[in-house]
Amino acid sequence: MISVFVYGTLLVGESNHSVAAPYVQSVQPGAIFGRLFDVGPYPALLLTEENRDWHVVGEWLEVNEEGLQAMDVLEGYHGPGGSNEYDRVWIRDVSGLREGWVYIYPTVEGLKVINGSSWKEYNAERNK
Repeated sequence: MISVFVYGTLLVGESNHSVAAPYVQSVQPGAIFGRLFDVGPYPALLLTEENRDWHVVGEWLEVNEEGLQAMDVLEGYHGPGGSNEYDRVWIRDVSGLREGWVYIYPTVEGLKVINGSSWKEYNAERNK
């Protein structure tokens, strides 16, 4: 199984979870060091190594290779050095107990910072 940390539209109950759902073996809550930015219909993630002031809450999905490939297609990831919309990088949970892949946006310049650590909460609030 392959661990992937999701923090936006791939979360359970969000608009793109159906892309991963057929391949998900388990879902566990988690958090990583980072900050979220508003891209409109989805968030961007900026990693902040070991900055305890900033973290992002999400879920660790355990998927098979097909699930990872389906998420790669959704995120516009074509491989290392490719022309990618999102990059896929290896990350460790803030607990240090889990690690796996996460999709990050290549640049957050000019994007609005999301105050808070949860895309779900932010998105629910702005859609009221």
